[in-house]
Amino acid sequence: MIQTWIMATGMVMGAVLMKPAISPTDPSPKEKQKVEIVKRFVSIDNVCAWPNLTKLEDGSIHASIFNQPSHARMEGSVEVWSTADGGHFWTKSGIATKNDTGTNRMNVAAGKNGRGELVVVASGWELKPGETPTSRMDLVRVLRAWSSVSADGGVRWKTYKNGFPGAEAGMTEFIPFGDVLEARDGSLRVLAYAQSLDKVVNKVSMFRSDDQGRSWSWVSHLSDASGPTAFAGGHNETAFFQTGEKSWIAAARRWKAGAAMDLFISEDDGKSWGYVSPITEELQHPGHITSLSNGDLLLTYGNRIPGEFGVAVKFSSDQGKTWSDEYLVIDDLKSRDCGYPSSTQLPDGSILTAYYSDGNATHDRYHMGTVIWKLPLGQVQ
Repeated sequence: MIQTWIMATGMVMGAVLMKPAISPTDPSPKEKQKVEIVKRFVSIDNVCAWPNLTKLEDGSIHASIFNQPSHARMEGSVEVWSTADGGHFWTKSGIATKNDTGTNRMNVAAGKNGRGELVVVASGWELKPGETPTSRMDLVRVLRAWSSVSADGGVRWKTYKNGFPGAEAGMTEFIPFGDVLEARDGSLRVLAYAQSLDKVVNKVSMFRSDDQGRSWSWVSHLSDASGPTAFAGGHNETAFFQTGEKSWIAAARRWKAGAAMDLFISEDDGKSWGYVSPITEELQHPGHITSLSNGDLLLTYGNRIPGEFGVAVKFSSDQGKTWSDEYLVIDDLKSRDCGYPSSTQLPDGSILTAYYSDGNATHDRYHMGTVIWKLPLGQVQ
């Protein structure tokens, strides 16, 4: 059963003031705070990427990416690139999900299972040639998601093409997004969204796997464009995280109504979900949630507000009930064609964040950028 969370004010995480999730009428601060940049790289060039980071027990970090410089209008696959030095250098490990001719595999959720294997769930598009030989390819339909598993750090993969549920009536095939997470009951969980065939609504669903990511079953709708989610036409790309034995939080991108992210909770292990409130401003999406070594949660999200194009973050010290003020990590990208960040903490406490961009002042191509950063001294526990 969903219970109402009391959004208390005045809670402090170190020197960071914790606040309730924002309302659409909250004024923006005159000057947003920025993090301390340790290092910054163009890590993988000429790819649209939309990266997802997975850290294994040996400390290696693996980025699952779309390997073409296009928003779906090119054939391409899901590649996995890896770093063993905390993000300074990356090498291609393998192809997690290889596309068939006339298609791409580009919409990705990724993580690891209880055996320490990498797991990638990927859908994509059937394509057809454009009107002229130089035209972009046209989208035909969303493809059913495939699940892929690697036991050797992303070099070799086994793909299970019938392991993920097919489409609901009147909807596209499911489009995975975000992390594959191991739940406290030992199952794996993943979120995926779908759009109605008339393009009116989006719905987000949770799925679970009880065989380490080989096959999946539907659990629930997180947002279905009814009740409190009707104003947004439902939601799509959604980050989530388990905060207790049966508790989960999620930050879901609105399909309409300004494309802000909204906070959802489940207190029955994902069987049902309740809408809480907005968690970002409009044009700030999509997000990623991870835990830090001090127990805080880190919300990383794309920032498409003019003048701030890049990546922003917030922190929570109470399992997502309240969140800190916003910090800007990257704010100098050339357009709103950017973001989709994923973050992980490094052994020295700094944060590695990967994101995509169509360019910045010194690099005018699509790429996966990475940045190592930390908050100024005294602003976290």
